[in-house]
Amino acid sequence: MKFRYSLQAMTVALSLSAASIGAVYAQASDAPASDAPVSGTKLSPADQQFVQDASQADATEIAASKVALKNSSDPKVKKFAQQMITDHTKLSHAMGALVSKKDFTSTQSADSALVGKLQTLKGKEFDQAYVEQIGVEAHQRAVDLFQQESTSGTDAQLKAAALHALPTIKHHLAMAQQLAGAMKGSP
Repeated sequence: MKFRYSLQAMTVALSLSAASIGAVYAQASDAPASDAPVSGTKLSPADQQFVQDASQADATEIAASKVALKNSSDPKVKKFAQQMITDHTKLSHAMGALVSKKDFTSTQSADSALVGKLQTLKGKEFDQAYVEQIGVEAHQRAVDLFQQESTSGTDAQLKAAALHALPTIKHHLAMAQQLAGAMKGSP
């Protein structure tokens, strides 16, 4: 009698445990990827490098664009610079929030040599250097960087973030190319 009771109790306990595990699994698998717990998730070395490169690109574009607001003589360049500050600040914050959940912190440091070089220029000379180096060249590198991460990154959420950011970065590149073209056509 005692054995039969113990066996029944063990069967009930195992059934409850299996049901609990099944419910937890169902909740985890039905949850959208963005709601999945990410703390403790480690980024691969390639994903870490992407985060570092993307952070530096954002910081450089923000710093150079702040210089553009002071040193540019062209209202169109200033408007472009303000848009870069706004958009890259948003991108930077979104990326920072995502990677902090992955137990990774990136240092946001601008390319000081490039920003320093731009600080020495004024007027039309500044405008041409800024649009070419920050607007066109830096955004082309950023498009390539984010495109590569969106296709070959190993962290699903980071890949999705890169894919989500790509249209904005491509739009920045198109704006810069148009601005560069207009500047070459003006006397």
